[in-house]
Amino acid sequence: MQHTTPAVVAQAAVVRLPRSVLLGLCAVYALSGFIGRGAWKSADMASVGFMTELAAGRADWWHPTLLGIASEHGATLPYWLGAWMLLLAPNADFALWLIRLPFIFLLAMTMAATWYGTYYLARGPEAQPVAFAFGGQAQPSDYARTLADGALLALIACLGLAQLGHETTPALAQLGFLALYFYGVCASPYHWRIAGVATLLGLAGLTLSGAPALALVYALGCIGIVAFGGTPALAGAAGKRAKHLTVGVLLLGCLITVLLATALRLWQWKISAPQALWIDWNGYGQLLVWFYWPAWPLALWAIWRWRRYIGSRHISIPLWLLGVTSLATLFMGSSDRTLLLGLPAIASLAAFSLPTLQRQFSSLIDWFALLFFSVCGLVVWVVWVAMQTGLPSQPAANVERLAPGFKADFSVMPLVLAVLATVCWAALVHWRTGRQRNALWKSVALPAGGAAWCWTLLMTLWLPLLDYTQGYSALTQTVARQIDRPGCVEVQEMGADHIAALQGALGHQLFSSGSLVRCHWLVSEATNMGQVPPTIDTFVWSAKALIAHPADPANAIWVMQRR
Repeated sequence: MQHTTPAVVAQAAVVRLPRSVLLGLCAVYALSGFIGRGAWKSADMASVGFMTELAAGRADWWHPTLLGIASEHGATLPYWLGAWMLLLAPNADFALWLIRLPFIFLLAMTMAATWYGTYYLARGPEAQPVAFAFGGQAQPSDYARTLADGALLALIACLGLAQLGHETTPALAQLGFLALYFYGVCASPYHWRIAGVATLLGLAGLTLSGAPALALVYALGCIGIVAFGGTPALAGAAGKRAKHLTVGVLLLGCLITVLLATALRLWQWKISAPQALWIDWNGYGQLLVWFYWPAWPLALWAIWRWRRYIGSRHISIPLWLLGVTSLATLFMGSSDRTLLLGLPAIASLAAFSLPTLQRQFSSLIDWFALLFFSVCGLVVWVVWVAMQTGLPSQPAANVERLAPGFKADFSVMPLVLAVLATVCWAALVHWRTGRQRNALWKSVALPAGGAAWCWTLLMTLWLPLLDYTQGYSALTQTVARQIDRPGCVEVQEMGADHIAALQGALGHQLFSSGSLVRCHWLVSEATNMGQVPPTIDTFVWSAKALIAHPADPANAIWVMQRR
């Protein structure tokens, strides 16, 4: 039995979001956080270290390592991209910017693939709004374009994308290729050649970025959805042909995933049952709430309103991707970086809630976004003024307490950019509170604009402070001053992030403790109690200094010298 679609949309509601505004918002959001900052702890810095080792020819390209330490992600392709950029760098100052170019492209690809994937899902017959008795309902192409705009705005609005989406890590590469796969599956009935290539590239990229098991599960689930799902996107013989081609491409993608992962030994099985402790479940719930905010309430509403169409492509495909990602985070002991893979799906689901929202719910979202982001932006401005002038005194004291030794410098360009971003936020608020209330994507305009505004403020006004507290320069420069005798440095009991940071700061050749090189110096991470690690032979090495990060005392390094 065919049920009435919950979407009731008039043609007047599918107002076209100006392309200049949408592209400008995407450009500002994508570039902020990639330009001007140093590498942060810890995965961002560790990735730079693996890329540097590959470019210098000190590691195997098929199994990247850093002083013998393998990547915990089991990834290859993200490190290749950075290493290839390093080979083109004319000098060290330009190297970090070149490393980030492929990852800027990956973030941009995520945005584009989310838009187009949602667009083709919204073109399906079961996703269409109710047809009015005398006409006037939204036209399919206009309706699909509007929902795609809403999905892209919901993606930008998600809080979890801000920092993790601007790092040079395998997690961002996985996000980019997952989004490409999402587009390929959604667009396969309409452009099966391009969509098929996108599907295969997405699965192969996921595999080479360290997620072969997830790639395989994503593909197998989508095979079932396409083969046994609801009404095909195309009618008649064309629909059957598209279904068979899509299933064939997905099966080929599964084969490629298995072959690549097996040949390169990329399989990593980390499945474990979660502990039945309230603190663990509470932490997982809080992570989901803040990471996917504000898309998750909209996604839940979409699932409820479209519950009779749960087997349709526009609900089942993103729901499958989101469900697998959420369970993987829970049962594989993964961090919030795994949740990145659910962003394109939850943004798409959030978009399908827009045709069904009631005015009260939409107003609640607007008011919350307005208050939340306005307060956040105000805090950023107040703290910046306190760093520059010492007033108000309490924020200035808080900065001194949390970042001892930090000295704020005034710079004109970040201030100009922050002022321009603030003016744009004010203009957006004025527009949303005005008379233009017909646009279907209006409910996600303020959350997206607020997220982009606050992120831009952080990456301009607070960037020196964040570089000081989240970077390693304050730590490694102090370590370098302790090593007053030129020569090599031995490394023992250190993570990849600290090794990568020391490589750039010491200017000495680093060697692992198992090498045959006899060095005068040794550096090691301190234990949780601030002691020398027990694996270090104190009859051979004497402690010279314990160097702690000024903003993170638990992040400390011992400098040892040979007796």
